[in-house]
Amino acid sequence: MKVLVANRSEIAIRVLRACRDLGIPSVAVYSEADKDAPHVHYADEAVHIGPAPAAESYLKIPKVIAVARDSGATAIHPGYGFLSENPEFARAVEEVGLIFIGPRPQTMALVGNKLSGCRAAHQAGLPVLSGTNEPLDEKLSSDLGDNVQFPILVKAVAGGGGRGIRVAATASELDSMISLARREALAAFGDGSVYLEPLIQQARHIEVQILGDGRGNILCLGERECSIQRRHQKLIEESPAHGLPPDLRERIFKAAVHLARSLNYRSLGTVEFLLDRDNNFYFIEVNPRIQVEHPVTEMVTGLDLVKEQIRTAQGRPLRYTQEQIKSSGAAIEARVLAEDPAQDFAPDTGEITYLKEPGGPGIRVDSALYTGMQVTTNYDSMLAKVIAWGENRAVAIMRLRRALREFQIGGINTDLEFLFQIVDSSAFQAGNIDTTYLDTFQPRDKSDEELLDQEIAVAAALKAHRQRMIPETEENGIQNHWQMTAWREQM
Repeated sequence: MKVLVANRSEIAIRVLRACRDLGIPSVAVYSEADKDAPHVHYADEAVHIGPAPAAESYLKIPKVIAVARDSGATAIHPGYGFLSENPEFARAVEEVGLIFIGPRPQTMALVGNKLSGCRAAHQAGLPVLSGTNEPLDEKLSSDLGDNVQFPILVKAVAGGGGRGIRVAATASELDSMISLARREALAAFGDGSVYLEPLIQQARHIEVQILGDGRGNILCLGERECSIQRRHQKLIEESPAHGLPPDLRERIFKAAVHLARSLNYRSLGTVEFLLDRDNNFYFIEVNPRIQVEHPVTEMVTGLDLVKEQIRTAQGRPLRYTQEQIKSSGAAIEARVLAEDPAQDFAPDTGEITYLKEPGGPGIRVDSALYTGMQVTTNYDSMLAKVIAWGENRAVAIMRLRRALREFQIGGINTDLEFLFQIVDSSAFQAGNIDTTYLDTFQPRDKSDEELLDQEIAVAAALKAHRQRMIPETEENGIQNHWQMTAWREQM
C-alpha cells in the first residue's frame, strides 16, 4: 500500500505519522500557499496540486486522483474537511481502482444527507427530533410557517462543521435565517438545501466514536462531550462526558452501535446526539470520517484511530473485541484558532512571528505551525489542537490550563486567552456546561494595572535584550554560546 493524503496542515501530518508507523510510503499534496508547510517535508513524496484557493487545488477531484495514480499511490486518505464527506470523491477513487480510506461511498451518501441519515436512524429505532422530513421549498408554505414552534433551527441538509445553521427566534426572523443558511450551505457544500429542526434549549452535545470493519463487526470506542461551541462549531471537547449516568451512557452506546450495524458500517464514524435537561437523547447525525476531536478518544483508549482506519480500508477484520476496549482517565481538547474572540471571533491573518508550543506530562499538541508561516483566509482558521490527559478530569483540566498558558503565538490574534478563561471558570470545572455556555460566558478583561505591569515588563525586557545584542569586545569578554541561545529562547 502507498497512501496519498488529500489534505493539509495538522491532519495531514497526523495521517502521515500513522503511515510512517505502519511502514507505508506516503504522498503529500500541496497548494502554492503550502509549499513550505511541514506536511510537505514530512511525507516521502510531495506534489504541487494548484493555486492557493482550495477550490483550485485541494478540492479538485480529477487533479487529486491524477496525482495519486501518477505517484503510484494505491490508496487515498481524505483527512477531515475538504473532500472527506464527498461521496462522489469516494466513488471516483474506487472507480479507478484505488482504495478510499473511509466509509463506503453509498454509506457516505446516505448519512451525509442529514434528512436521509435521520430517516435511517428512525428506521433503526433511534429517537429522532421531529423536524421537517424534506428540504424546504424556496418559499415557505403558510401551513408549515403557521405550525412552527419557536425558537427553531434552520439546518443545511449537506455538510457539517456547524456551517449552514441558523436559529430563528421568532416568526419574523424565519425567512431571513432560511436565506442566510441557504447561502452559507451553498458556499460551503455546493448544496443550498435546508430543513427545520426543533431547538433543544440547554442541551448537551454527546457523540459516540464507532469503528466498523464492513463485515458486521462494530466497536464502540466511548463518548465525547462537545457542548462548548461557538456558532454551532465545537471549541472544547472531552472524554468521557462528565457526570453522564452509567445506565444512560450504556443506552446511548447501544443506540450508536445498533445504527452502525444496520448500516454495515466500515471505517471510523461518529454518531452524534443531543441530550436534554431530562436526560432524553436524540439522534442528530452521523459524521462519516475521522473527527477533529479524535485525539481525546485516542488519549483515553490508547488506540491509534488512523491506523485502525487504514487497516479496515485494507479489508482486515477488527483486531479487538468490545471487552478489550478500556478507557483510562480523562482527556480534554482545545482548538486554537486564528480568530479574535473580542471581535465576535473574526478571523485574523498575518505572519506567525514567534512560536512556542507547550509540552510536559500528559500534553499532546497536533499542529503544523512554524515561525514565518503566513495565515491567510484561504483555509480554515484552526491553527492547532492542545490535548491534555490526566488520571481524572481535575488533573486533565489542571494540565490544560498550564498548556494554554505555555502556548505562545506571535504576529496574529488567537483564542488562547479565551480558551484559558473557559477552562479556568468554575462552571466548566464543575461540569456545568451545555451548548448555550458561551451565550452567557463573559471573559475577564485585564485591568489597567495588569496592562501597565505588562507594558513595563516588556519595555524592560526589550532594553535588556538590546544591551545583550551589543557586539562583544575584548573589554567585556565573549559570552558563552549556550547562554546566548538560552537568552534568545527566553526572549
